Amino acid sequence: MRLEYAVIGVVVVHLLLVGCEMKDFIFFPEPLISGTPQSVGLAFEDVYVTTSDGVRINGWYVPVAGSTTTLLWFHGNAGNLSDRVHQLRQLHDQLGVNMFMIDYREYGRSEGAVSEAGTYRDAEAALVFLRGRSDPSGTRIVYYGQSLGSAVAVELARRAPPDGLILESPFLSIQEMTKVVMPYLPIGVLVLTKYDSLSKIGEIHAPLLILHGDRDEVVPYAQGRRLFDAANEPKRFYTISGAHHNDTYMMGGEGYFTALREFLASLPR
Repeated sequence: MRLEYAVIGVVVVHLLLVGCEMKDFIFFPEPLISGTPQSVGLAFEDVYVTTSDGVRINGWYVPVAGSTTTLLWFHGNAGNLSDRVHQLRQLHDQLGVNMFMIDYREYGRSEGAVSEAGTYRDAEAALVFLRGRSDPSGTRIVYYGQSLGSAVAVELARRAPPDGLILESPFLSIQEMTKVVMPYLPIGVLVLTKYDSLSKIGEIHAPLLILHGDRDEVVPYAQGRRLFDAANEPKRFYTISGAHHNDTYMMGGEGYFTALREFLASLPR
């Protein structure tokens, strides 16, 4: 028992000394691009934008002729854009909307070093790019955040309200997630990286859709429900029956895509 307390003490002291960012426990960037939208038969624009702090990030813009909606897609904490090309193909075929997805700094071909503040700047730069385009002028922009990207989308929605907000497998905050990952080590209050969507969601009044797998082994389903309960109307919640954290669009089937289509169709034009 004394040994256990000693180990906990060492860990807490270490976290205090390093500033408790826990970067290596939160972000898992992969530099290698293993495929592009072209790999799954989609025409796309390979885009580079510069953030407000001078970092050059990479994104892919996939247009759909005649679409009046653009999804601004923020992915999760691991891999890079190329790990999402098959889901991109499915969303393209099922929803028929334009999509712009970015790699955060340090991910894929994006430059810089990832951080919470940095991901927010990356999101803002992506939105500036979309708003500056001539072809989707006047179209709706819907933020779509998955897992870590849900927190990025929530923060952007606070700063620049979207026409709609879709959160898939969202978590409440890093502090709440430390209780899941390290339940016997109360370090949440020490962690500098916050991603505190729970404290922000009440500031957002855009139409909201939350989707969450009821077998999610990474982010508890209950966290998605709590975030939904704290959100303003209009809002919808869709349970992806049988889905884990990384197989939502595969396990969700037609019901999953119908929930997305119906939400997009409900947005004001």
